Amino acid sequence: MTIIESGTAAAPDARASAPEPVAPQGQETLRDQYGRRIEYLRISVTDRCNFRCVYCMPLEGMAWLPKADILSYEEITEVVRQLAPLGLRRLRITGGEPTIRPELARLVAMLRAVPGVEDIALSTNGVRLPALAELLRAAGLDRVNMSADSLRPDRIVWTARRDLNFDPIRSAQAAENAGLGPIKINVVVMRGINDDEIEDFARLTLAHPWHVRFIELMPVGDMRALTWDHVVPTDEVVARIAALGDVTETAGPARGNGPAVYYRIAGGPGSVGVISPLTHTYCASCNRVRLTADGRLRTCLFGDHEVDLRTPLRTGVPLGPSFRAALAAKPLEHELLQMRVGGLRALSQVGG
Repeated sequence: MTIIESGTAAAPDARASAPEPVAPQGQETLRDQYGRRIEYLRISVTDRCNFRCVYCMPLEGMAWLPKADILSYEEITEVVRQLAPLGLRRLRITGGEPTIRPELARLVAMLRAVPGVEDIALSTNGVRLPALAELLRAAGLDRVNMSADSLRPDRIVWTARRDLNFDPIRSAQAAENAGLGPIKINVVVMRGINDDEIEDFARLTLAHPWHVRFIELMPVGDMRALTWDHVVPTDEVVARIAALGDVTETAGPARGNGPAVYYRIAGGPGSVGVISPLTHTYCASCNRVRLTADGRLRTCLFGDHEVDLRTPLRTGVPLGPSFRAALAAKPLEHELLQMRVGGLRALSQVGG
């Protein structure tokens, strides 16, 4: 059918030039060397995961970080407490799989109490959402992004290389029932593996107020068994979705931090998003940095620039100068297209 330009869409380049909100009173407007405002921190709380997804982690797992190297919840909170006055407003808890770290709700409550923090989200594979969604919401979590690369039980097991009885619909419904909206479901599209489910996932947005985002495969590190031949360009994804009905480009869900471009299928309460790290890079509007589980500030997912925050944190040295120095060296764009990925063996090392 037709794709209608609504005039409200926020494509990556458009977002980069759009007027920015004024920083809250008492906060800096902290920018990197290219003028991008940095207000969003992704916090990896563990490098471990209960899945071994084919595009994310080797089947045998990784050489896990020693427990002594991993930041405690108190240390993570102190990092946020020191960076919030510098303009940090939005947080995302990631992993590995963050819900396998004990007492995650305690960290959420601690971060919620930091002045200046406006939004706390969670990225999860969804397995433990039926058990944890209500608890996390009560602790102060705002919303959830859930990964689901298939709706078919046998294919879920094959892709995750683990059988944990994961039901994506049940998990997304548990998050919605707990008030952790907007619910976003992330699908890594792989040709010949799950691309025949694009329409099935898109139909979820006709029945639920959920936001399904199709992500281009990123072949990195030890995941090179998945090659360019497995990449499905997002333009192809959008064309497939358009066969379901009239599709209108839209602004997407509220409280979004990311680079997705969204579409709404006529009559549906949800939306479909596409994220294109390969075919339509969105580096110009990047507003994020990443804190690894062992306390390194990584300024680009696929770059090799990192700044050690754990050492100054544990020796009582203020983090502000290290944070500013990191932003001064944040690269203009990633080097994934050249297959230079900053020493990453797997996406699980930095939480995506």
